[in-house]
Amino acid sequence: MRLVRDDPYPPVSRCRVAGGQSSPRGAGQARWASMRGMKGKVCVVTGATSGIGKAAAAALAGLGATVVLVGRDRGRAEAAAAEIAPVSASPPRAEVADLASLEQVRGLAERLAGLERIDVLANNAGLVLGERRITPDGFEHVFALNHLAPFLLTNLLLPKLAASAPARVVTVTSDAHSAARLDLSDPNLEHGWDSWRSYANSKLANILFTRELARRLGGTGVTANCAHPGVVRTGFGRESRPLLRLGITIARPFMASPERGADTIVYLASSPDVAGQTGGYYVKRQRREPSAAARDDAAAGKLWEISEKLAGLAPAEPGGS
Repeated sequence: MRLVRDDPYPPVSRCRVAGGQSSPRGAGQARWASMRGMKGKVCVVTGATSGIGKAAAAALAGLGATVVLVGRDRGRAEAAAAEIAPVSASPPRAEVADLASLEQVRGLAERLAGLERIDVLANNAGLVLGERRITPDGFEHVFALNHLAPFLLTNLLLPKLAASAPARVVTVTSDAHSAARLDLSDPNLEHGWDSWRSYANSKLANILFTRELARRLGGTGVTANCAHPGVVRTGFGRESRPLLRLGITIARPFMASPERGADTIVYLASSPDVAGQTGGYYVKRQRREPSAAARDDAAAGKLWEISEKLAGLAPAEPGGS
C-alpha cells in the first residue's frame, strides 16, 4: 500500500474562501467542479469531530452546503465546527449526542427535525472495541453504535428527508463486512464475541440496512447508498485490542488521508452522477458487489424487523398497551 498524496480535497487549513465557497486547488478543483450545486442544501454528518467525518463535513461545506456536525463531546464538536467555518458558505452547526444511547439518538432526531430541511444524512460514526461492552440500553456497544444508531436516526428523520426530496442517505460501511458471521438470533453476540467479528457484523448490518432502506424508500425521492472509505489515517481502532492497535500504528504512514477516505462519501452525497441511484455499495466512487451475505434480501428484511423491535420502532402487538 502506498501513501496517497493526490487527495481530492485539501485539509481545511489549506482551503481558501472565494465567493462563499472553498476553492480546492489543482486537480482537486477540476475534479469537483461539477459538484458545486450544494448551496442551500443541509447535510448532517455523524462522527464529525475528527477523521473521515470532519473531512466529509469540510468538503460538503466547501461545496456550498450548510453542515451539521454531530459528535459526542461538545468541546470537540464546537471546535470542528469552528475549524470548518472559514470555508463554509453558512455557519456550521454542532450537535452533541452519544449515539450509543438510543435516548440520545431520539433527542438528536427531535432537534434535527426542527431544521428547515435535510438533504443529506451521512451516517459515519462507528468504532471497533477490544472488549465486549454493554450500553445502558443493554445492547452490545459496537452493534448499538454502528448499526442501531444509524437505523434509528435515519428512520426518525425520514419524514424530514422525504419532505426535502430529492434527498440522500449515505452510510459508511467497510469491506470488513466480508468477514462477518452475523447470527440474527444473537445480534448482540452474547455467544462467541470477538472484537473483529463484532465490527465485521456491524458493517454487514450497515449494508443490509441500506438495501432494505432503499427498497422501502422507492418512489419517495430519497436514496440510500453505502460507502467503503478504504484504510484511512484516523483515530479508528484506538480502543481495539493491542495487536490490532499495533498493526494500525505500523501501517499508519501508508494509509490514505481522511480527505481521501471521505471522497466516496462526499461523492454519494453530492454528485449528479448518482442522482436517483439507490441501494448500492460503493468503493472509490464505483458501485461494487458486496459479499453474498450482504446481498441476502431475506436477511435484510429480517434484520430490519429485529432492529425495529430493539430500537422501539416496531408497532405494538395486538392487544398490547
